[in-house]
Amino acid sequence: MLLYLRLAWRNVWRQRRRTFLIAIGMGVTMALLVLYDGVIVGFEQAIYGNSIQLMGGNIQVHAPGFNDRPGRKPLLALENPEAVVLAAENDPNVVMAAKRIVTGGLVTNSEGAFAVSIIGIETEKEAAISPVAQNISAGRYLTPEDGDVILIGQGLANAMEIGIGDRITMVGNGTHEQTRSRTMTVVGIYDVGVPSLEKTTIYISLVEAQQLFGLSGQVTEVVVSLNQIGAEAQVMRHINQAQPGYEVQSWETSIPELKQTLEMKTSVMSMFGVFMIGIVAIGILNLLMMAVFERTREIGIIGALGLKPREITFLFLLEGILIGLAGAVVGTVLGITLTMILAFVGIDYSAFADLTEYTALITGKIYPQVLPLQVLQHAATIAIISALAALYPATEAARREPAEALHYV
Repeated sequence: MLLYLRLAWRNVWRQRRRTFLIAIGMGVTMALLVLYDGVIVGFEQAIYGNSIQLMGGNIQVHAPGFNDRPGRKPLLALENPEAVVLAAENDPNVVMAAKRIVTGGLVTNSEGAFAVSIIGIETEKEAAISPVAQNISAGRYLTPEDGDVILIGQGLANAMEIGIGDRITMVGNGTHEQTRSRTMTVVGIYDVGVPSLEKTTIYISLVEAQQLFGLSGQVTEVVVSLNQIGAEAQVMRHINQAQPGYEVQSWETSIPELKQTLEMKTSVMSMFGVFMIGIVAIGILNLLMMAVFERTREIGIIGALGLKPREITFLFLLEGILIGLAGAVVGTVLGITLTMILAFVGIDYSAFADLTEYTALITGKIYPQVLPLQVLQHAATIAIISALAALYPATEAARREPAEALHYV
């Protein structure tokens, strides 16, 4: 085995220019795949991360029985929300854990009645990471002391034809399904670029929600925001262990349509990656076939010296594997370097944020991420593809008759 490996290694570097071209070609392609994965994750964090924050956070904690009535928002008070918040914040993946009151209702004026979700929030906590707080287009964000004031979306403001300082009637469901109403002053308008969401979500201060819905000092939900999509399961286990007895669910359960969109995107991106690797395989096959034809006399000589066809096959296969490994090393170094550079400086995507609702959630730069597991998978794939691509040329080399090959010019 060691002899074949030494022969293969010497043969690989006898034609250095060809070996460098193959390895660099494979390496560049792998680097593009690594960078591509990193950019896609950056897009996910920028788009889906903001979507998740807008729609209720990565994780929601409710009182037992909350999910018994799907599609509704029962005002079931949490027994000890402070302990839940503390348990969540002890996890290093958690950026923020905040208390909320969430219910359904209507807002009305002369233009009509509009169904909305009414959310009472801890304004100081959520202001730091909320896309709503970062996209106030008119007026101001809420403060903890705010009373009968309301923060609405640009889509709702357009539909109701109202602006800052206008008063509208808000009607919500109380703790025992009774109706609670209050006339509210519009203090702020947010614009996140998603009219469908802006039209159906309004915000008031947590204190105002507690007074209005008869939940003095109580809340119905704790929302947990994470620094990375994908860490939900770990944080949920931590919360369940620290504070058992609550209904803990992630955005994958509460927003199933967003999960389906993400899975569909992942499938499409995977197919694109397979297509790129296929191009690499064709290039490797072509270059190795040329190498076999160029070395016809050499094949005749080693055959005449006593190497059997299967040993010649094994020798050429080892060459393909070694070239593949060289390409994987080049690709790993180049891919990680490029991704880390872009992860530091970011990719400014703000100019394209207005193209669609999908991209409107990108509020600034995109920061690619290095995914070690994906890098290893791509490196292994490149090495395997190289070996498979070398299999046919190696078989062809073994079929050459030594006497015929020795007369080849």
